Amino acid sequence: MHTIAAADFEKLVQVEQPRVAPGGDRVAFVRRVPDDEESYSATVYLVPTGGGEPRRFTVEDGVDSEPRFSPSGDRLAFVSTRGAGDDPPQLWVLPTGGGEGRQVTAVTGGVSGIAWSPDGERIAFVQQATATEREAGHDIDAGGEEPTPPDPRVVDRTVYRSMQEYFDGRRSHVYVADLADDSVRRLTDGDTDFSAPTWSNGTTLYYTASAGDPDPDDSLVYDILAHDLETDSARTVHTTTGWGQQLTATADDRVAFSFTDPDQSTLRQTELKVLDVDADTVTHPTAGLDRTVGYDSVPQWGPAEHRLFFTTPDEGATALWSVPWDSSDPTRVRRRDWTSIDGAHVGEEMVAVVESEWDHPGDLFVTTHSGTERRRLTRINADYLDDRAVPKPEELRYEPGDGGETAADELQGWLLTPPAFDPDEQYPLVVEIHGGPHAMWTTSGTMWHEFQTLAAQGYVVFWSNPRGSAGYGEAFLSAIERDWGAVTAGDVLAGVETATDREYVDGNQVFVTGGSFGGFATAWLVGQTDRFEAAVSQRGVYDLTGFYGSTDAAYRLVEGDFDTTPWEEPGFLWAQSPAGHAHEVDTPTLLIHSDDDYRTPASTAELYHRILRKHDVETRLVRYPNEGHELSRSGQPGHIVDRIERLTRWFDGYSEYHDAPPALERDPDAGLTADQDDTGGNDEPDTAESR
Repeated sequence: MHTIAAADFEKLVQVEQPRVAPGGDRVAFVRRVPDDEESYSATVYLVPTGGGEPRRFTVEDGVDSEPRFSPSGDRLAFVSTRGAGDDPPQLWVLPTGGGEGRQVTAVTGGVSGIAWSPDGERIAFVQQATATEREAGHDIDAGGEEPTPPDPRVVDRTVYRSMQEYFDGRRSHVYVADLADDSVRRLTDGDTDFSAPTWSNGTTLYYTASAGDPDPDDSLVYDILAHDLETDSARTVHTTTGWGQQLTATADDRVAFSFTDPDQSTLRQTELKVLDVDADTVTHPTAGLDRTVGYDSVPQWGPAEHRLFFTTPDEGATALWSVPWDSSDPTRVRRRDWTSIDGAHVGEEMVAVVESEWDHPGDLFVTTHSGTERRRLTRINADYLDDRAVPKPEELRYEPGDGGETAADELQGWLLTPPAFDPDEQYPLVVEIHGGPHAMWTTSGTMWHEFQTLAAQGYVVFWSNPRGSAGYGEAFLSAIERDWGAVTAGDVLAGVETATDREYVDGNQVFVTGGSFGGFATAWLVGQTDRFEAAVSQRGVYDLTGFYGSTDAAYRLVEGDFDTTPWEEPGFLWAQSPAGHAHEVDTPTLLIHSDDDYRTPASTAELYHRILRKHDVETRLVRYPNEGHELSRSGQPGHIVDRIERLTRWFDGYSEYHDAPPALERDPDAGLTADQDDTGGNDEPDTAESR
C-alpha cells in the first residue's frame, strides 16, 4: 500500500457547491480537479439521491461554478469560463432534460452571485465593471472588447486591491438577465459596491450596498435595498454592519442578513438577524448562540420559510444549525466530531452537504432537515484512497499556556502518526499553526493532504486551536486582544509539551510551520525560543505597521484586535511584531510567500528575511509568481506540490531521522517533484536524499 505524497495533490478531486434539485431526486455539484501544473478544470456533475453514480452534466471546458436549478427544475444555470481559461466567467443555462446549453451573457466584468427569479424567467447576478465600461455598455455586451490594464495605475481608494487582484476602478453592481431574449439590464450604478442579490417575489429584488460615510472602504456599514423591477425604483429598508454581506429573502419580504458589531469588529462573532420589511421589525435568531456564523455561510430558508439554516465552526468541527426566524433557540442539525462542512444547500426534503473527514478530503452527503438520517452520495476519491495508507488522528485535550487575561479550561488539538507507526520507535514532531487568527482547524478540510503528506514522510504532526480561534465562544476568540504573540505561543508550546510527553515523540526533534497568522506565530516563536530545530513561515505578517499600510481590508485586524493604529502606538506595534525580535532568531527558517499576495504583502516578509540574513541565520525566501494568499488552498497545482515538497525538504535537512543534507547545501530546486512512481505515492516514508 502506498503512502500519501505531495505530488498526489494533482490526483485529488475536490467536491464543491452542492445544490439540491426541486423534488429532491438529485444533487448538482462541482467536480474540481487539477488539469495540469498551472490550472484546474471544474465541471458540474449530477448524482441521484436514491443511489447511483455521479454523471458529468456540463462539458469539460474551462471552470464551471455556481450550479443553480430553476424553480421548476427544468433548467440549470451556472457560471463558466468556457472557451478560454483567462476569459471572464459568463452565465450559461442548460436544460436538465437534455439539450444544448446556451451562453446568456457576454459581459466584460464576469458573472457571479447568480439567483433565479421565482417565475424562472430572469436571473440576477453581480458583475465588477469600471465607470468607463458601464458608460460604453461593455458591462451589458462586451462586443469582444477586453479590459485594458491601467498605465499608470492611479490609486484613490483606501482599499484598492484584495487577495490577488487590483480593483482598477471596478465596482460591483447588480444586473438582471431576461431569459426570454437574453437581454441584460443593470439595476445599480455609481461609485459604490452592490452585492448579494436575492428575490422575494417576481417583482422585488433585495441586495446590499456599501454605505460607510464618508469612506465605504473604511467602514462595515451597509444598506439593504429593495428594488421594485416594475417601477425600476430602489429604497433602503435597513442599515446594518457586517463583514460578509449575505442576504436571503422569503416570498413575504422577510430578509435574513449577517451582522457584526463594529466595535473592535475583528474580535466579535458574526450573528444572523431577520428584517420583517412590512412590519419594520428586526429579530435576532442567533442571540443565544455563542458561535460565529461561518464567513462563507449564506443563511438559507427552509421549505416553509420559517426556519433558517447556517453553519458555524464548533469545537473542532463544523456544525449545521437551524433556528426559527422569530426566536433564538438554535438546534444542531448536523455535527460530526472533527469533520468540516465545506458547503451546504437546503432542499425541500433534505439538506445536501459537502463533508471532509479524517479519512477522505471531501464527499457529498444528504441529511434530513432534523439531521436524524445521513446518506453518502459520492466516494469521489475512492480509487485513490483504496491504495493509500491514511492514519487516523488522535485528539488531545490539554491546559492552555500562560499569558492573556482570558483563561480557558482546556485546549483542543490532534496528533497524527506515520502510516507505519511503531509505538516502540521515536519520531520527530512537526507543529502546524492555523491562520486567521480567528479561524479553526479540524482533522479535515483544506489541510488534509498536507497533514497526511507530512505523516507519510515520517513525522508525527500536531495541530491545535489555541486561544483566539473561532468555534469556542466569543471570550475564547477575543482572548488574544492586543497580544497575538505571547498568548498564542504559550498555547502552542503547551501543546508541544503534551505531545512530547508521548514516548514515541522525540522532544529534541521538533519543527514548526504555519501560514498567514500561522506564519506570524511561527516567526514570533523562533524569536522567543530555541525549542524548534527548524521553521517554515508561510505568507506571514512580520511587521504590523507594514501590514497595516499594505494589506487589503484586513488592516482592521490591527484596529480591532490591537485596538490601536500605527500613529497612536508605533513602539507597541513594533514590539508586537516578529520583525521586532528577528535579531534574536537562531532557528533555521524558510520563508514562503506569493508575489501577488495582497492580504499579507511580501514587503514584511522581505524585511524579516533581511534581518535574518544580517544576523547570519540559515534562511531562504521562496516566492511564487502569479500566486496570491490562497496558494496553499487554490494555487496552481504545480506550486502547491512544490510548496509542500520544499517544506518537508527543509525539515528533513535538520532532522536526525532523515538522511538528507540541509536545503541550503543543495541546488535550490534539487529533489523537488522527483523520484515519484507512476502511481504518485511512496511505499515507505522518504528518508533518503530525494528531498
